[in-house]
Amino acid sequence: MKTRRNVRAVLLDGDHLVFLRRGWPGGSSYYTTVGGGVEPDEVDLEAALRREVMEEIGARIGPVAEFLTVTEPGEKVTVVQHYFRADVLDMDLDRRSGPEMDDPDVGDFSPVRVALDVSAVEALELQPIELADYLRAHVRSWGA
Repeated sequence: MKTRRNVRAVLLDGDHLVFLRRGWPGGSSYYTTVGGGVEPDEVDLEAALRREVMEEIGARIGPVAEFLTVTEPGEKVTVVQHYFRADVLDMDLDRRSGPEMDDPDVGDFSPVRVALDVSAVEALELQPIELADYLRAHVRSWGA
C-alpha cells in the first residue's frame, strides 16, 4: 500500500481566514484549504506547504503549526493530510504559478476571505468534514 502526503494551510489574514472556493460550471461550490501534495524532492512538510501556498494564492506565510492530521485510507493509496495554521504575511494573486492555474478542468480556484468567526465558518460548505468540525470547535480561540 502506498502512502501519499498532502499539506494544507488554514491561513489567518488579520481577523479573517483564507480558504479556496472550488467549483465547476453547472456544479455546486465548496470551500477547502490551500495546499496539495508533497513532492519527492522536498526537504520537509513545511517546505511543501510554503510552495503550495505561493503556487495557489501567491502568498508568503509566517511560522507554521500543525494542528490536525487526517488519514484517508484507500484501496491503492492512503492519503495523509497534514493541516497547518499560519499567518499570511502578504498575498499577490499575480504570483500564483501552480499547474492548476493553467488547467481549464480544475474550475473555480478562487481565494476567499472569511470572518474569523464560528458562524462564518459554519456557513461554509467546508471540506473535509474533519477540518470543518475542528474549526467549528476551535476558531473562537484562534480569534483571541
